[in-house]
Amino acid sequence: MQALTTLPSKGDLWVIAQLGFELGSSFRIQNRKRRKRIRCCGFPVCQSGSAGSLLLSNTVRGFRRGACCGSNKFDLGCGYPNLKVAFFCIPKKDPLNALVALAWGSEQQATGEFLKEGPDVANGVSGKIASTDGDYLNVREVDVVGDNDDDDKREDDNVESTEKHGEEKSSKVDVRSLAWSLRFARTADDVEEVLKDKGELPLQVYSSMIRGFGRDKRMHSAMAVVEWLKKKKLEANGLVGPNLFIYNSLLGAIKQSQEFEEMDNVLNDMAQEGVLPNVVTYNALMAIYLEQGRPTEALNILEEIQKKGLNLSPVSYSTALLAYRRMEDGHGALRLFIEFREKYHKGDIKEDADEDWENEFAKLEKYTLRVCYQVMRGWLVNTENLSTNVLKLLTDMDNAGLPPGRAEHERLLWACTREEHYIVVKELYSRTREKHSEISLSVCNHAIWLMGKAKKWWAALEIYEDLLDKGPKPNNMSYELVVSHFNFLLSAAKKKGLWRWGVRLLNKMEDKGLKPGSREWNSVLIACSKASETSAAVEIFKRMVQQGEKPTIISYGALLSALEKKKLYDEARRVWDHMISVGVEPNLYAYTILASVFTGQGKFNLVDSLLKEMVSTGIDPTVVTYNAIISGCARQGKSSVAYEWFHRMKVQNLSPNEITYEMLIEALTKDGKPRIAYELYLRAQSEGLNLASKAYDAVVQSSQVYKATVNLTALGPRPPDKKKTLHIRKTLTEFCNLADVPRRSKPFDRKEIYIPQTERTS
Repeated sequence: MQALTTLPSKGDLWVIAQLGFELGSSFRIQNRKRRKRIRCCGFPVCQSGSAGSLLLSNTVRGFRRGACCGSNKFDLGCGYPNLKVAFFCIPKKDPLNALVALAWGSEQQATGEFLKEGPDVANGVSGKIASTDGDYLNVREVDVVGDNDDDDKREDDNVESTEKHGEEKSSKVDVRSLAWSLRFARTADDVEEVLKDKGELPLQVYSSMIRGFGRDKRMHSAMAVVEWLKKKKLEANGLVGPNLFIYNSLLGAIKQSQEFEEMDNVLNDMAQEGVLPNVVTYNALMAIYLEQGRPTEALNILEEIQKKGLNLSPVSYSTALLAYRRMEDGHGALRLFIEFREKYHKGDIKEDADEDWENEFAKLEKYTLRVCYQVMRGWLVNTENLSTNVLKLLTDMDNAGLPPGRAEHERLLWACTREEHYIVVKELYSRTREKHSEISLSVCNHAIWLMGKAKKWWAALEIYEDLLDKGPKPNNMSYELVVSHFNFLLSAAKKKGLWRWGVRLLNKMEDKGLKPGSREWNSVLIACSKASETSAAVEIFKRMVQQGEKPTIISYGALLSALEKKKLYDEARRVWDHMISVGVEPNLYAYTILASVFTGQGKFNLVDSLLKEMVSTGIDPTVVTYNAIISGCARQGKSSVAYEWFHRMKVQNLSPNEITYEMLIEALTKDGKPRIAYELYLRAQSEGLNLASKAYDAVVQSSQVYKATVNLTALGPRPPDKKKTLHIRKTLTEFCNLADVPRRSKPFDRKEIYIPQTERTS
């Protein structure tokens, strides 16, 4: 490769091969209707065959533009009539600026790189070189016309040279048009037919066409151009022919066109032509393997580069990181970066004029972070539970001194949507709180939601407490999420009759500034009713009213049930009267409780009136209503009255259920009526009902005691015993496990039931 020298001139970068310019020689470049006279200094002469090389660039419209000319008619007036000059175009943002390689000077000095390959740079961390990928080559003798405006091209791309021999006009060749004419070429003869009168063209022209054919999925045309170059090489005794840069462009075209089966043919052709691959070649192979979905082979190429003694480029590292990304191997990507970092800090990576390793190091670090984040996100959206993999990679990144930032933490937290992700959410939330001064409120709300979904209610409450203590200030969404979690806990406590936990949850809500609604109060009231905690139900009801919450029919029903269970019938009737006076309309459940109250009082005339009132209001009594009446009669030993209500239910076309028969049979056997109880048991069996073993035992025992003549074998086998319901206090551990709440060893304080407003605000 010919050595390059740079000469700055008012923002322009002139890259000139060592051609031995004489001191005092000069030439002019026309640019934007301005003429610049550049006076060149003398350099040692380094000629290649009969042709010298000069490459120029200039800043135009945010791009680095230049010209590349190869013509024995072009003379800069400096003693080298066969000088070749090339314009080129790369963006200012390119980290390598205008450093290029002159690969077309001669076959012996071909290095394979004039400009960085488009596919490699696009996939790497160095950025994409906007050289139009070789589509435009502006040449002194062969000017390539691109897509820009014709006037701009005349101003920006024309190269003039004035010397004593005079000024020569430039002819223009549209390379896009030239490539268009070759789009159907399939053989070298087809290419010869088009190019036979075009004269000698720089190899960059062919390279541009080859890459363009790759983008247009016309590999047959690209291969035909290479075959034509091989044929020309034989005719010109090796002066013109495909070099490493041409083959690299061909590999890039294979990647673009996805004609992967041609890769082996190109590699074999390179070996036959004696063209040794460089790091750009291997980078292209890695990219092809990735396009084929073969990341393992791409990583094998990385090892081969090192075995060949070649220096890895930033593109090599970035492509390898991409391979690990495709393999969902974040640990492999992290190991690769750690190895690269160690080499960089030890100075094992040699400084290269073409690479700004300090800048590339920062980019590779960011890219590694990006790859690890994408891998973890892929794990989180996977159907399998890979939460432990995410936690391990987070730990490894911390140990490597490469922890994700706040943005990555929050994006990963958003990717957690399943119940099993709660452990990852907890870790990511803790990390964000500890390592960063701020955290997004939406992320906190998402964490609260997921903790609730995973039934980690207490953990969700802790996040809400952090919002209150550390910020950001919770919004309506935060409030609604936490209240919904409390509702779940209260519902669980209600179902199991854990009224103590219900009271504590209400207190906790008020402590955190959450105002319980009627739904929350009703859950605790029902829990008290199930536990027959009448006094607690009364106090909770009073507290609910004092807190400004209007009781609903559910509230009154729960209180009535609690009073009825303790046989506080007069208090229950006062509650009923108060309910009616405040305009709360009773429902079926409330009517049923009042029917049970009247039955307990033995006021069956009021029961009749109540049933008529129900029908008049459009509420028909159900089997539950009659069961409550029959149960009340059975508890009082009034089996005859219970049996009468049983027949009244049948008249109303209501089918009795297991509870109806069991309660009635129990009442009849206690009242010394085993024969009727026996007949009811057989009747229940004929109706397909499965009575409890308690009813069976009552019939058998009563028949034996009263010496009733019944066929006990007709009853069939004794039913299995039903599982006994656990005592309420023994379900506390189960509730704590369900709700993920700490179990308090401290005994329940009755003061927790009713806390005056003045005490809570003090």
